[in-house]
Amino acid sequence: MRLLLDTVTFIWSINSPERLSRRALKALQDHSALLELSAVSLSEIAIKKAKGKLSVRKDEVIAGIADLQLRVLSYTRDHAYQLFTLPLHHLDPFDRQIISQALVEQIPIVTCDEKFKLYKEVEVIW
Repeated sequence: MRLLLDTVTFIWSINSPERLSRRALKALQDHSALLELSAVSLSEIAIKKAKGKLSVRKDEVIAGIADLQLRVLSYTRDHAYQLFTLPLHHLDPFDRQIISQALVEQIPIVTCDEKFKLYKEVEVIW
């Protein structure tokens, strides 16, 4: 099974794993699961770091991807096209892109963000 980690899930996984729900932690520890992180999340972390909203360093991100054995999911035109039909339940552009990826790829998202659940077609694990 493939799982797409939301940005905050990734950050908590590397810096504050105690903040993860039991269900999320169990899903991330399932060795049969293919864990993925969106390239969008990398952009979000870099941009928010530059703005002073996050303190996660590039080396921590690289180490976290390696430690969690994540595959980075590229953002494609099909993911972008999905945005044209995506309802405006969530206004955050990074999250909307991650939701679009999950819909196109048909994979669950591991996130604590309640707004993701407003998209009935998206399976949320938390």
